[in-house]
Amino acid sequence: MAGPLPVGDPAPADGRLPADLPIDASRPFSAYLHVPFCRVRCGYCDFNTYTSGELRGARQDEYADTLGGEIALARHVLGEAGALRPMDTVFFGGGTPTLLPPGDLARMLDAAVSAFGIVDGAEVTVEANPDTVTPDVARTLADAGVTRLSVGMQSAVPHVLAALDRTHHPDNVRTAVDAAKYAGLAVSVDLIYGAPGESLADWEASLDAAIALDSDHVSAYALIIEDGTKLARQIRRGEVPAPDDDLQADMYELADARLAGAGFDWYEVSNWARSVEQRSRHNLAYWRGSDWWGFGPGAHSHVAGLRWWNVKHPAAYAQRLAASESPAAGTERPDRESRLLERVLLETRLSDGMAIADLPEANRTRVAGLIADGLVDAAVALQGRIRLTLKGRLLADAVVRELTD
Repeated sequence: MAGPLPVGDPAPADGRLPADLPIDASRPFSAYLHVPFCRVRCGYCDFNTYTSGELRGARQDEYADTLGGEIALARHVLGEAGALRPMDTVFFGGGTPTLLPPGDLARMLDAAVSAFGIVDGAEVTVEANPDTVTPDVARTLADAGVTRLSVGMQSAVPHVLAALDRTHHPDNVRTAVDAAKYAGLAVSVDLIYGAPGESLADWEASLDAAIALDSDHVSAYALIIEDGTKLARQIRRGEVPAPDDDLQADMYELADARLAGAGFDWYEVSNWARSVEQRSRHNLAYWRGSDWWGFGPGAHSHVAGLRWWNVKHPAAYAQRLAASESPAAGTERPDRESRLLERVLLETRLSDGMAIADLPEANRTRVAGLIADGLVDAAVALQGRIRLTLKGRLLADAVVRELTD
């Protein structure tokens, strides 16, 4: 299970938004629907997920209806605040959303569409474990209005999957992708690099396999060791080695080169797409600070600068809603300095970059030093924006510190 929730102010029991919240109803609005169920817990994962033995009073077969209760609450809260808008994007994340019957996912989507409406051409994504996607599942999702499947490939190499505690068979990635494409869904595949025992050759094999799938989008994330995970304990006991920063940098450079050679363009440090249209519009909404409501246990929300997060356990979540109470556990309104740090952190990761004029005046002069160090693209900076070079992407955190300290 994930670590502790943030420390914030108490959330109102009725979920009401503050009267002085500067709501702009013209801003895009997204919905995240969290499905907190997994068959097994991967050794590296610290997401808010639960196996069947950890549910303690919560039931998967009731989850779609339970989440529907929060959707009804959100419609009431946003309507009262004058912030009710149709959804531009919807994302089912987890956990493993496709552990639920596809009909349950369809009902959850229908409840959200009925409550808020949805714009024409909206992006609707479902994350999926390769072992759970069949032609029937893909077709049911497409018929329900899903437009995109994000497949958790992680690796094509069996010993790397074993190191990550991934249980799917590598061959099932192709089966899942083909089923999704045949149903008319766009497809993204997720990869992780830097697992214990993974060589550069292993990573190259996974990249080649991902490219051969002819997907529309690839995400490639460096393995991060999170406190409290099985993998963190294994490393602490000396059973497996910690990720090697230099090897992970080599892996990132290889990914960028191989994906670019296959027709993918990077648009965020860890994400590549075949075209602008295939970029993840939902994730871009996060990176650009749009408004979204996160439904489900442990889910986070953001509206007009206000943030809140739900109780973590599915049983506590269901109990709150059954009592006609908001499942929110806490809330916060970050100050100006915190908002600036977050904006620089997120926007500089995008290929579109960040406007230099949006930095505090005293910090703008630091861009010249970043250009001299080869971290920021000089030509783009002359046009008034900060865009990371390949070296800058590898040292993105250092760039953020320089721009915000």
